[in-house]
Amino acid sequence: MSLDNNDNSGTTSAGQASLLVVDDDQDVLASITQLLQHHGHQADMAATGEQACQKLLTGQYGLVLLDLRLPDMHGQDVITFMHHSGIDTAVVVISGDTSFKSISRALRRGAYDYLRKPYDAEELTATVASVLETRNLEQSHEEARSRLHQSEQLHRYIVNSSPDIVFMLDGWGHFQFLNSKVESLLGYRPSDLQGRHIRHLIEDQDLGRADWAFRDPSISAENPRTIELRLKSRGSARGNRHFEVTAFPVTKEAENGIHIRQIYGTARDITERKEAEAFINFQAYHDLLTRLPNRALFKDRLGLSISQAERNHQKLAIMFIDLDRFKVINDTLGHAMGDRLLQAVTQRLEGCLRQGDTLSRFGGDEFTLLLPEIHNTEDARTIARKLMDALKTPFKLGEHEVFVGVSIGISMYPDSGSGLEELVQQADVAMYHVKGRGKDGYQFFSESMNVNTTYRLGLERDLRRALQAGELRVFYQPQVNLRTGLCRGFEALVRWQHPTRGLLHPGEFLPLAEETRLIGDLSEWVLATACREMRPWLRDADEDLRLSVNFSPMQVEHPRFVELLLQKLDYYDLPPEKLEIEITENMIINDLEPISRKLDQLSSYGVRVAIDDFGTGYSSLNYLHRLPIHTLKVDQSFIRDIRHGEEGACIVNAIVAMARGLKLDIIAEGVETQGQLSYLRELGCDSVQGYYFGDARPVDWLELPSAKAPLARYSGVS
Repeated sequence: MSLDNNDNSGTTSAGQASLLVVDDDQDVLASITQLLQHHGHQADMAATGEQACQKLLTGQYGLVLLDLRLPDMHGQDVITFMHHSGIDTAVVVISGDTSFKSISRALRRGAYDYLRKPYDAEELTATVASVLETRNLEQSHEEARSRLHQSEQLHRYIVNSSPDIVFMLDGWGHFQFLNSKVESLLGYRPSDLQGRHIRHLIEDQDLGRADWAFRDPSISAENPRTIELRLKSRGSARGNRHFEVTAFPVTKEAENGIHIRQIYGTARDITERKEAEAFINFQAYHDLLTRLPNRALFKDRLGLSISQAERNHQKLAIMFIDLDRFKVINDTLGHAMGDRLLQAVTQRLEGCLRQGDTLSRFGGDEFTLLLPEIHNTEDARTIARKLMDALKTPFKLGEHEVFVGVSIGISMYPDSGSGLEELVQQADVAMYHVKGRGKDGYQFFSESMNVNTTYRLGLERDLRRALQAGELRVFYQPQVNLRTGLCRGFEALVRWQHPTRGLLHPGEFLPLAEETRLIGDLSEWVLATACREMRPWLRDADEDLRLSVNFSPMQVEHPRFVELLLQKLDYYDLPPEKLEIEITENMIINDLEPISRKLDQLSSYGVRVAIDDFGTGYSSLNYLHRLPIHTLKVDQSFIRDIRHGEEGACIVNAIVAMARGLKLDIIAEGVETQGQLSYLRELGCDSVQGYYFGDARPVDWLELPSAKAPLARYSGVS
């Protein structure tokens, strides 16, 4: 039989299917081709979409193995080209793009299967064999059905080779014939069903639809009826399966001249397709980790609830829920433990809900809760307290016992607003107000919060401009050696000379810089400015005088952190041993191994490392002896509470003793009174800094030592 360009059955003279492999990665292209040839397939190759289209126009292929990401066009465009060109060749997608959108789109456009990269050789060869077999069966089946009226022999071929159940019913619905496929799909031998009514196989819920379909007088051979039915199978292991049943009447004349009406039909097993559709639909509207509705389904239900509340003059509440301390747990114990914690939190939260409430995972450690049909704010307040109480009991994660709090923002309909997005945003704003005042609580939205939000947006805009407009300043605070009374160094502290709000301290804008990810640019500017301003004195002064600079996690996590820092020191001609970098405990714990390697490198060049705000984070003796740490800085909150017998003093005593045991320098921050200074000196603390010795000042206000003048001696210290 001759083949023209539109007949792409793709069989060679030996009857073996010819395949086309399309991939821009030459290694992948070669490996797939060799694998197919090893299994007896003839395979052709194309490295671009244009090459693939040309080969499909001129060649004959039984199957195309197609990558979606091609250098000149998307794989979806190749499939579209095949459709427009009338090229009826099977397609199997092999791609690293595993997004739901790409998979769904490829399958909708007729792809037989979708394999992920890197591919599994056995899975690939099995899929190719299955698709080629299915393709051959489908082509044979369709061809045979179209010629059913021509030949009894052709009819027998359809029945025997069909992948579907083929059946014949008498005029009353009893089976007169079934092919052997019924046994492999449903577990019945054809003889078991011979003479029995078709209702015996149909699930009770579908009986009414089936009766209507088979008795519809409008169906005919030219207008067959197709209906989805659930059919019973023999044996519980198989379960009931979904079939696409196509049926039409056939009238034949008996020997006595009476016309007998029969029903001819096929039943195609679509169970896997239905399961795939159900799973895809579930993925589209649910979070797979917690099995909760996602934000798309939540907003859909919220829209319906708002409409119902408007009709019935009811109230509803939206809660925006954020877990406190989740990031520390997730970063410390790992993402697997973080996932287990989210699942455990979900179970507890669901235990607090009423029937009809909707809890959704909005993303990360954020949840939203819809409370329809409530009477007043007290109902919402009661639920919020239940949620907080439910999370107070610690969670057991393997060998670890962890605690999480929850910050809840609440907006009410119609009190806070009537729009869907407006209500969610207002609950989010209220939640951030809880975070701002110390976390672990709840807050109803009020109009005054919009003013604060506007203030934050304006401050963010101004901060972005300040980096370019030169509004930032670096102030320097001396660090005083208690044994000598001399200045041991200076800490660089950033200030913002705002054009309308005056001089702003770090606490007023650094949290915002961290949220908006401006902290990296700001920290880089502080380092460069401090190196430039302090270099003349640091190079000529006593060798123990150092510059201390705080580094953000964004800077330290950069892959070239060490290289870039050394380049900057070299550019400003500042010896590495004159720099002391300050980092926080949590930064180390979150990424211990990579940071350990970076700090070792810096230490080998002479750069000193200080742990800032020690005692306020995830303290652990483990990292203190594993890392090249030189200095511990006691947080000012402990210094502020120094009184004999009080907790603050006990913590300071412990930190100083630990530092001395590990042979580390120690600096006490926030020293403001003579009493604090005397206590620290008696305790054996190495150095101090704080307002007791003066405010942080710009470089031109400092009395800095030079090669010809001794270091400043601070009275009352030595």
